[in-house]
Amino acid sequence: MRRLRVFSGNVRWPRARNLSGFSLIELMVSLAIGLLISAAAFSAYLGAASANKMAEAQGRMNEDAQAALTILTQQLRMAGSNPDQANRTDSSRIDPVYSPYGTTTFSTTPATFSLSAYSIRGCAGTFTNLVTAARLDDLSCAAGAGSPPDSIAVSYEADAFNSVTTAAKVPTDCTGAALEKIAATFSGQTPSGPFAYYVADNRFYVGTAPGVASPSLYCKGNGVGGVPQALVENIEDLQLSLGTVSTSTPAAGVTSATVAGYLRAGEVINLAATPSTQNDADRWAKVITVRLCVLVRSEALVAPDLISARYLQCDGTLNVAPVDRRLRRAYATTVVLRNRRM
Repeated sequence: MRRLRVFSGNVRWPRARNLSGFSLIELMVSLAIGLLISAAAFSAYLGAASANKMAEAQGRMNEDAQAALTILTQQLRMAGSNPDQANRTDSSRIDPVYSPYGTTTFSTTPATFSLSAYSIRGCAGTFTNLVTAARLDDLSCAAGAGSPPDSIAVSYEADAFNSVTTAAKVPTDCTGAALEKIAATFSGQTPSGPFAYYVADNRFYVGTAPGVASPSLYCKGNGVGGVPQALVENIEDLQLSLGTVSTSTPAAGVTSATVAGYLRAGEVINLAATPSTQNDADRWAKVITVRLCVLVRSEALVAPDLISARYLQCDGTLNVAPVDRRLRRAYATTVVLRNRRM
């Protein structure tokens, strides 16, 4: 048997290469750089998310404010509205069939209805008998200090052109409840009727429902079976400034008079008696413009801290001690009572 011989001769065998890796310092530097990049990315994400929440909250607040001011503006512009009808001579009446024979010459159905001496009436705070008062004349205000949200009530003749109607073409109040038809029969004119019409009596205030923490703009109408309903959520305050003419201005001169100054509701009620302001209805008849301000808050706690949540109130003062981290902003507009100027 032959043996195999292995000759190394000039054959070169490959040498094992020296294997090398990252040092501990290099690994630590890499980890540090990675952490910095991750932290920067996370910080950018948090900043973008926070900015997005703020923008979303502000957008929602703008929408709520626009809705609230639009509703109040439309209602105030209609205050005292009653389209011209035959034989109507007293423009201050909301009865569209008021005749020169006087209100004692007609009867109404239902018999409990009677004309109101007011087309607008306000209160520093909520009306104490807001739900139970039959008409604007019967409303009363609570006495007390502080600055609670104001409330305001308006009355006007409702028809198919200035209100939403039901399927039966009946005008509705501010909550969508059908108004009760009022039929007036005149004994001193021909034809004697009956003439049918509808009167809306809408009362606006800021309140909260049982079990609901969010304040809202509410309305109580005089529709059949109507109950107070929330119209716009997150409305925290409502403040009114009432532009009045001079107390010496006679009733006939209100249509051409200019605003003498702005008063709060309590100040209008306490206007000094003059020949043209003998009673509360006369005083409210001097109001020709209304400056509205609503304070709207965000639904969520979006401010990073209480300092960032500070806000200007409706009176222009800075609230430096907000109760929470919600955003708050005051929105204002001025409304001319058109039916005072016609």
